Amino acid sequence: MRNVYLTTALLVVLAISVLGLRGTKFTHAPMDVFPEWAFPGMKRQPKYKPQAASKFFADGRADRPLPAGVVAANFGPLGQDFSSDAHFTSGTQAGGTFAKGFPASVEVDLKFLEHGKDRYTIYCAPCHGALGDGNGITKQYGMGATPTYHDDRIRNMPEGEILNTIIHGKGNMLSYADKLTPDDRWAVIAYVRALQRAQNGSTADVPMAHKSELGIK
Repeated sequence: MRNVYLTTALLVVLAISVLGLRGTKFTHAPMDVFPEWAFPGMKRQPKYKPQAASKFFADGRADRPLPAGVVAANFGPLGQDFSSDAHFTSGTQAGGTFAKGFPASVEVDLKFLEHGKDRYTIYCAPCHGALGDGNGITKQYGMGATPTYHDDRIRNMPEGEILNTIIHGKGNMLSYADKLTPDDRWAVIAYVRALQRAQNGSTADVPMAHKSELGIK
């Protein structure tokens, strides 16, 4: 019987701890288990809130004016920029479907591909591998769900959908919109297409002027 009382009391205390104090406003700071000397300089740190007052600055405001010469970034966590080209910014076309191909403003040349390779090597290769086959270094540490770019599903995927994945992430992959500018994203997509082409190329892809170098008639 004693165990029943103890169990009931424990459940009551637990219920009150979890549910009973929700929404309650306190006028004093909560009881602190760890003393100040245990974590010097890390407790009760002062902070400024947006549009709040501050006695530290002469104008009395916590908000500070932007430094001279600051330029607003044209990309961010959601991948917005100042362009009105939906194909370029979000990979979509009329009707909201994913666009195929590259935007008219993007010139895919060797320099663009080299830039895409640079960004790909930094941000994509650790998981997707240098060849885009999903055999990156993370696979050796247990990440086995990384897809290969050489699967027909991704080979046939519109470029706009790949852009959407870079911006918003998918599955275990988080968003890279805060790491790759809009130009970077399209450069990476161009390099991914180059990796796919390299794995599935044929003699028909070789320009006529270079076929003789490879002994192709």
